[in-house]
Amino acid sequence: MSPRRPGFHHALVGLACSLVAALALAEAPCRIAFDMGSSGIRAGHAASSVTPRVGIDYLAPLWAGDGLEPVVAATINALRNLPEEGRFPENCARVGGGFSAWRLALQQDPGRLTAILAGISAVSGVAILVMPPLQEGAYGYYGARQLLGDRLKTSHVLDIGGGSLQIAGERTAYGALLGQKVWHQQLCREIRQADAACTLQPLSEDELAAARALLAKNLAGVRAALPEKVTLTGISRPVSRGIRPVIERLEPAERADGTLQGSAISAAIARVAGQTGAETRALVDGTGANASYLLSSLLLVEGVLAATDGESLQVAEIDLTNLPGLLADDHAFAWQRHYGCYLARLQTLGIDAYASDPATCP
Repeated sequence: MSPRRPGFHHALVGLACSLVAALALAEAPCRIAFDMGSSGIRAGHAASSVTPRVGIDYLAPLWAGDGLEPVVAATINALRNLPEEGRFPENCARVGGGFSAWRLALQQDPGRLTAILAGISAVSGVAILVMPPLQEGAYGYYGARQLLGDRLKTSHVLDIGGGSLQIAGERTAYGALLGQKVWHQQLCREIRQADAACTLQPLSEDELAAARALLAKNLAGVRAALPEKVTLTGISRPVSRGIRPVIERLEPAERADGTLQGSAISAAIARVAGQTGAETRALVDGTGANASYLLSSLLLVEGVLAATDGESLQVAEIDLTNLPGLLADDHAFAWQRHYGCYLARLQTLGIDAYASDPATCP
């Protein structure tokens, strides 16, 4: 894949900022969008409040070295069936936003992915675009602002998915292939020398230090991407249903007021790191937390706070999707009309293909 070009980065920043500024004024043309993450697909139509969805594990075949071919049939079925489930109009423009897993597929083999995208589009009529992290951040912040309104008191939102992590604000964003599942797999590989899912605990002091050093290296680009003062609201389940209930159980003084103190997160790490898997399962019993990911998620949030010089994290769970932003993204739907040109540019420009101008296509 070609190196990132500064001109395309500036163009993408402009697209992301103009999206956030203009979305509230956007009309509602006949459009259907598909939010295609690491764990499945959600479909939306601007005039409908229905969000049909289906689960598809996109990361497993990529990690196994099989590409996305094993899930192509399920993807096509979903792209065909979800609009019918939602009773969306038939003759609408259709665009899919491919996020973390699709970016990984692009990194692994651009030509292979381009061929898959062309085949899916030919059968389903959906133009799938591989979305840059910054654009995903713009979608996320806009969606959070829509859903939270005045309850959003911080400059940025923290969204931890299965494949990617997003720190998104009105004008700046940071994204990395560092979601809950990806980060846990990294720890398994580096700490336990295991390619598949592993049991991390218990961790020694040296292993815990190694995990923190690895995360700091992964998040080294945060300060450059977010030079201003950053305050955070965690909006995803790894925080609201994983970390928060456990900390409230460990620290009864921590009130359920929507705030997690960084010191409480670090104290929870010290407590959980030395436990066995069975002890952690007993700790999370009844909280809804996933014991397998608890320690890695605690480390991830602690690392994000360290990278942003934050002392606390607001928590407000919402059912956030990229659909509102994608549906209102005129640039994305312009690519739907020039999809062959987009695929050609994807081969040469890589992730920067999205930010280039569809109007310059032949």
